[in-house]
Amino acid sequence: MILPRFRRNPDRTSIAALYGAIVAQARLPAFYGAFAVPDTTLGRFDMVVLHTALLLRRLRAARAPAQALGQGLFDAFCRDMDANLREMGMSDVGVPREMRKLGEAFYGRARAYDAALDADGDDALAATLKRNLYAGIAPPPVAAAALTVYVRAAVHELAAQDDAVLARGAVRFPDPDRPPMTAGAAE
Repeated sequence: MILPRFRRNPDRTSIAALYGAIVAQARLPAFYGAFAVPDTTLGRFDMVVLHTALLLRRLRAARAPAQALGQGLFDAFCRDMDANLREMGMSDVGVPREMRKLGEAFYGRARAYDAALDADGDDALAATLKRNLYAGIAPPPVAAAALTVYVRAAVHELAAQDDAVLARGAVRFPDPDRPPMTAGAAE
C-alpha cells in the first residue's frame, strides 16, 4: 500500500498553477497604485483572499473535474498563509491560533463577496470592497469605483473560461491596468 503522502496527486500541478496565478495577480502593482489598496501585509492578504474567493466562486459553478479543485485551492491558500506566518517569525505555538483567525477572515470575506456579487447593482460590492480592502481608510472614490469595475470584469472573465482549461491549471484574470471603463462595460 502506498501511503497517501507519497501518492501522486494529478491535481496538485493544476492547483499549484491556479494558486500561483492568484498570487501573481494579487501582487500586480496596479492594485497598490491606481486602485489604492494599502501596500501592507493586510492589504496583500486581502488581495489574495479576493482573487481566491473569485476563483473558488467560479469553480463551484464548474463541472467535474474543475469543481473538485476548490478544496485543493483552499488548502494551498492555507499552506501559503501558514508558511508566511512562520517566515514572519511566528512561533509554532502561535501559528494555529493565527491560522484560525485567517480562516475565519477568509470565509467571512468570501461570503461577503458572494452576497455582494449576487446583489443587484454595484453598491453592495463597492461597500464590501471598501470594508475589506481598505480597512478603515478612505480610498479615493475613483480607485474604489475602478476596483468594483475590475471585480465585475474578473467575474465575467472567469465565467467565460472553459472548465477543462481551469482543470488543467490555466486561469486568466483581467489586466488591472486596462479595466473596462464602466461597470456596464464589464457585464
